[in-house]
Amino acid sequence: MSFDLAARLAARRAEHLYRQRPLLESPQGPQVVVDGQPLLAFCNNDYLGLANHPQVIEAWRAGASRWGVGGGASHLVIGHATPHHELEEALADLTGRPRALLFTTGYMANLGAVTALVGQGDTVLEDRLNHASLLDAGLLSGARFNRYLHNDASSLAKRLEKATGNTLVVTDGVFSMDGNLADLPALAREARAKGAWLMVDDAHGFGPLGANGGGIVEHFGLSQEDVPVLVGTLGKAFGTAGAFVAGGERTGSFIHPAPPAVQDKS
Repeated sequence: MSFDLAARLAARRAEHLYRQRPLLESPQGPQVVVDGQPLLAFCNNDYLGLANHPQVIEAWRAGASRWGVGGGASHLVIGHATPHHELEEALADLTGRPRALLFTTGYMANLGAVTALVGQGDTVLEDRLNHASLLDAGLLSGARFNRYLHNDASSLAKRLEKATGNTLVVTDGVFSMDGNLADLPALAREARAKGAWLMVDDAHGFGPLGANGGGIVEHFGLSQEDVPVLVGTLGKAFGTAGAFVAGGERTGSFIHPAPPAVQDKS
């Protein structure tokens, strides 16, 4: 049997499933140039207009001038530099948590957090409309995986009754395709009643939500006890790239060991 990619590609085109990347020919902003056409941008996630902000650009220039542009090694070898550490401290302060850990992408943050916290013999419960990265993480964790009805705390409660082992409840903060907010107070209440942890991916909440831009947890006035694991991305409202997981001291140490204290603050 031959491996016929040409036929499969032709079938995708015939079914209108063949995707191509539009070419952005300008910086991100309200007005962009895509494939040579000037357009109004309704589909980027640059919520606060920071992706092309002069101060952000200047900070990148200053950082590259001092620190270079390559990591050179993994964080656990010799790639965890002072700017990484200081950013983690700033993100921990922003989220009101003891620890924050950087990741290269939101997908990797979700994958790393879920698979570190639960495994075989445990349970992970997710909203049916969660982002694909969260669903992939739940499936790959090896834990018993189930999905509750969208934003339905009573549906979650029924599944919590059948949970085994350590139980992790996972939800988006702002559901990217629908734009609605997770009912975090109700979800947190059900999770705490059953001794489960609640993890929130607030990729689309940081910046637009909360009095200080702290996202959906700040918006609802919840605590770390309500939401022990909080995920955010830097490629949306923060205007750059990467992601982070914020949580308690033990949570952070379990996902990734703490680096030594940084002495050089200049």
